[in-house]
Amino acid sequence: MATLSVPPVLSSPRDDAMQLFRAFKGLGTDTSAVINILAHRDAAQRSLIQHEYRTLYSEDLFKRLSSELTGNLETAVLFWMHDLPGRDAIIVRQALMMNTLNLEAATEVICSRTPSQIQVFKQHYHAKFGIHLERDIESCASGDHKKLLLAYASMPRYEGREVDREMVVKDAKALYKAGEKKWGTDEKTFIHIFSERSAAHLAAVDSAYHDMYGNSLNKVIKKETSGHFEHALKTILLCSENPANYFAKVLHKAMKGMGTNDTALIRVIVTRTEIDMHYIKAEYLKKYKKTLNDAVHSETSGHYQAFLLALLGPNH
Repeated sequence: MATLSVPPVLSSPRDDAMQLFRAFKGLGTDTSAVINILAHRDAAQRSLIQHEYRTLYSEDLFKRLSSELTGNLETAVLFWMHDLPGRDAIIVRQALMMNTLNLEAATEVICSRTPSQIQVFKQHYHAKFGIHLERDIESCASGDHKKLLLAYASMPRYEGREVDREMVVKDAKALYKAGEKKWGTDEKTFIHIFSERSAAHLAAVDSAYHDMYGNSLNKVIKKETSGHFEHALKTILLCSENPANYFAKVLHKAMKGMGTNDTALIRVIVTRTEIDMHYIKAEYLKKYKKTLNDAVHSETSGHYQAFLLALLGPNH
């Protein structure tokens, strides 16, 4: 797992808690000080700062941040304060609530995570909200999309790199038979293979499919499926091959055209900073001939911009 590319932290969590308290005091908040501290601390340090803050001031740092910050900055900072699985649980829960329904976000998070990441965030989900993730999927998703999400969230999958070549060819043939060769689509076969096979296996199936039938699975999915089901299949496939490339595309889409999809921008930057952001930045530059930092800089402003850029790290 990647760590934040920041200089070594010289202040203790206690010092940080005291500095944050000073930043909140008086008229207005010293937002720059808040950003400078929190954007440069990893998950363990952020957790210790919260503990120290509560010990020193008998106050919840989350609640204080929520009352001192506003808008996109508040959303980004509050997400950042959680650890990875806790954050995934909150993002998916919000995305699966009727008043804030965002099936695209829920699909992205569930279908881009490894089986072990899913298991841990499911435990957090149940502990935080007193409901199983599957129950919320049942009530918010529908059709083949729902079937795929339920299968993907509950199936244990191998996480190693070894693949069984015979099985790869067998799956490529099964997908051809279920899609391009058939009048209509046998969605069941797609759900079965995409929810039960390892990432390495799926990437090998895509390669074998291309060799055998001259087409990429991505194109087949686009032609044979639609809507949220298509999005889920594509996310699983692309993340099996190159997650950084997938997230570079999501970020580009969030900033393309008129206006910015800040929900997607915050979600991807905050959730990937401590996982693979340096790879995402490299993919973004390669794909769009512009640094991710420059793109974010031109689409955002103020303290919100400063916070996202601090998470992204050096502009190269």
